[in-house]
Amino acid sequence: MRLDHLGLIRLASEICMAAGTPSKEATAVAELLVEANLQGHDSHGVGMLPVYVRNIKKGFLQPSAHVRITSTSDSVLLLDGQSGFGQVVGPEAMDLAIEHTRSHGVCIMGLKNAHHLGRIGGMGEQAAAAGLISMHYVNVVGHNPLVAPFGGAQARMNTNPFCCAIPMRDPASPLILDMATSTIALGKVRVAHNAGEPVTEGCLVDHEGMPTRDPDVMFSQPLGAMTYLGQHKGFGLALVCELLAGALVGHWTAQDEHPRPMNVINHMLTVVLDPKIFENVDEFVAEAEKFIAYIKATPPAMGTDSVLIPGDSEREEKRQRLQRGIPIDSGSWKQLLETAASVGLSETACRSLTD
Repeated sequence: MRLDHLGLIRLASEICMAAGTPSKEATAVAELLVEANLQGHDSHGVGMLPVYVRNIKKGFLQPSAHVRITSTSDSVLLLDGQSGFGQVVGPEAMDLAIEHTRSHGVCIMGLKNAHHLGRIGGMGEQAAAAGLISMHYVNVVGHNPLVAPFGGAQARMNTNPFCCAIPMRDPASPLILDMATSTIALGKVRVAHNAGEPVTEGCLVDHEGMPTRDPDVMFSQPLGAMTYLGQHKGFGLALVCELLAGALVGHWTAQDEHPRPMNVINHMLTVVLDPKIFENVDEFVAEAEKFIAYIKATPPAMGTDSVLIPGDSEREEKRQRLQRGIPIDSGSWKQLLETAASVGLSETACRSLTD
């Protein structure tokens, strides 16, 4: 099935409010979840609502919480997400970091204790829209590890995203590199599992460390694990994210001395730069755009139409989904209806919201 994005926002917002989220925060969460769907990242879209509602009920997610400044000095800004919605405290943190960067030219921002931040690329887009460069290192804690280190057969860390955003002269076309360090995001495994489809080869191993395409290994015992992108290279970047975001900012890494109550907590180290602190910012933009044009001018390889830079595919996917609607597989739709029912919304009400 395909749903209009505005109807999906209404549904997501109503589910959040029915679970105890204030209206303003529920709208913010719904809009950013659906924005992830629009850009083709269904792993970080409305399919996360069952987890969010469960965590509200368990007291892990505080639906009214906002970001709190714990320390600030010169170019450093330390913040506590207070277990609030990542779609609320993440943008709030970025607003503060952008303001700080305006004053100092650079901001090193640490955000700890945010509930699932969602698509980190959205925070990169915030910085780019302000004409700023940003880099984001994120770790994931609160639940059992999901990704096996290179050379290992058992999970020890999680998907640990990295993001880098660079503004261009056209504000609608920034470079947004937003990636899990794992070969695949858990949400994409969940989507494949719900749809009854295999994942791409090389993304998963079973409990014995043997390669498999069956997403069920991440949802039934004995559990398997995901793999790291680029083998030892992705593992190395994930380890950097774990230490900079987890150990430095949150003092909470995925090691097994910490609690794992099946929560989803992110810590994030962000560096925001105003390119104006470097000389000749116009030359920077001109050189960057010439280089990207040079890259895109390469003849496409067999089976591809053209070379894309990070952010291109998301913009094209959004254009298409705004026209055609957002695809929701039957398994994910069933989970959404079950989640809605758990907070008192009938299937009839859900369908009326999305019509």
